[in-house]
Amino acid sequence: MTPNLDLAPIGNCSISALIDRAGRYVWACAPRVDGDPVFSALMDGTDPEHGFWDIELEGQKHISQAYIRNTPVLRTVLTAEDGASVEVLDFAPRHPKHSRTYRPLAFARIVRPLHGSPRIKMRLRPSADWGARPAERTSGSNHIRYLCTDVTFRLTTDCPVSHVLNERTFRLERPHAFFFGPDEGYDEDVGPGVSAAFDRTVAYWQNWVRTLYLPLEWQEAVIRAAITLKLCAYEETGAIVAALTTSVPEFPESGRNWDYRYCWIRDAYYVVRALNRLGAVDILENYLGYLRNLVDDSAGGHVQPVYGVGLEPGIGERIIDSVEGYRGMKPVRIGNQAHEHLQHDVYGQIVLPLVQAFYDQRLIRPGTIDDFHALESVGERAFAMHDQVDAGLWEFRTIARVHTYSSVMCWAACDRLAKAAAHLGLQSRAEVWKERARIIHERIEAEAFLPDEGRFAASFGNRELDASLLQLTDLGFLDPKDPRQVKTFEAIERDLKKGPYLFRYVEADDFGEPETAFNFCTFWFIEALHLNGRDEEAREIFEEMLSRRTHAGLLSEDIALEDNELWGNYPQTYSLVGMINCAVLLSRSWTDAR
Repeated sequence: MTPNLDLAPIGNCSISALIDRAGRYVWACAPRVDGDPVFSALMDGTDPEHGFWDIELEGQKHISQAYIRNTPVLRTVLTAEDGASVEVLDFAPRHPKHSRTYRPLAFARIVRPLHGSPRIKMRLRPSADWGARPAERTSGSNHIRYLCTDVTFRLTTDCPVSHVLNERTFRLERPHAFFFGPDEGYDEDVGPGVSAAFDRTVAYWQNWVRTLYLPLEWQEAVIRAAITLKLCAYEETGAIVAALTTSVPEFPESGRNWDYRYCWIRDAYYVVRALNRLGAVDILENYLGYLRNLVDDSAGGHVQPVYGVGLEPGIGERIIDSVEGYRGMKPVRIGNQAHEHLQHDVYGQIVLPLVQAFYDQRLIRPGTIDDFHALESVGERAFAMHDQVDAGLWEFRTIARVHTYSSVMCWAACDRLAKAAAHLGLQSRAEVWKERARIIHERIEAEAFLPDEGRFAASFGNRELDASLLQLTDLGFLDPKDPRQVKTFEAIERDLKKGPYLFRYVEADDFGEPETAFNFCTFWFIEALHLNGRDEEAREIFEEMLSRRTHAGLLSEDIALEDNELWGNYPQTYSLVGMINCAVLLSRSWTDAR
């Protein structure tokens, strides 16, 4: 079976998995999203011997799959040639229990006969040592223990254990429950217990969705994006990862295979901004705690662009050979060299979300004067670094420039600190930050503007374009009708737009010329079309992007021009953010529904 990205994520903000169209677990890491893969089949060629969990129906002819409405609970129906059929329900339990949120390191499956006399075979083959070998196992009367690399899982079930151990084909005459979780006894009857967890998990997610403020149009797309963004949050610390996978290449044999299972300050900034538009304050508030810890740890100095989900600064990059890679395309990387980079936009992306805490009365912990003074140390760093070279938001590995986007983000940090200080009654500090913002603004206008073309360049003293210049309007640096921004938009449309999609840039970088469009940039372009009064075109491209989603309603990082195939890590938070932002901007008003 050739791997593809038409996968459906399940999770509970503690653990997550990707399930393919056949109901097979092909990717899940433990004990954290950045850990060793328990299910590694996605990264192990076309016919892996282990690293998956599937259910085969004898005489299988048809498969259908969809989420339970407004949840990440997945329902797969397998149908045989003779009409016999089986329902498989997959979820990671999440619900209130003992005055807290129960979100164990566990997956649950319920397998039910629907019609006829179905005969099934279950193959549960977790992997260890990054897919190098199957996990060792031991068994008891109603459980099987799997010794994975950093965690031992226990399968507790009311199905005969020997059916699973021997991968025996058997007649499914009644529902069976499977709880694949911590190596401890299951404290109730597994069948009723898993069924109750299913009901409570469905109720939790459907009630969470009820708290969202949705646009009138494209609600299904927005809900699915919001749920999946929440699955990308590691609730224990507040971190938000860029994607759930590693090393899915940006295009075939490109070598652009990166590990995205970490918390990028930039990506998380865009996530909380999008979810804030929907009123999902729980994720925002938890992430603000993560940021405050980073601010304290930095002590006013350098801040990395990316950290581990447990606030770890050291996420050194290495290549492994124990798996074949996505479709056999190596390298497979663990860790990310970007933690060593200078990317000065991060200072703005720390300040902007944290400033909200000084205004937002919904928060359990509003921002304090002490928080403001701690945040000023980040502003000092932004002011100091606004005209210094860095790797930029695209994380060039061998190209160092003063990137316009980074400088604008430093300006935004100072600008928002000025406004927050005024709001807090700290007028003298407001004047300091206002003056620093003015200095940076003028410097950008002097160094990044090209008078002969009337537009901005992507870096000081150069002429190249990149899609991040579309963000000058979103950040409040320029009015969308400013002639300089209009000219910049026109140049980006002329040079970076290919078909309906937008490239980040077209110049060769460390790995040659890009060959796929960057989905988040296409959404930026849609926003820019809207701001330029071209709503019909914006809606047309938005609908095109929605049509490229997987059956789960999601997108990866990149898309190929020739066949529209998705590439890059999945599900990509940037792309989901773009869906939400564009739906909110382009939707008709709720007053139209009256």
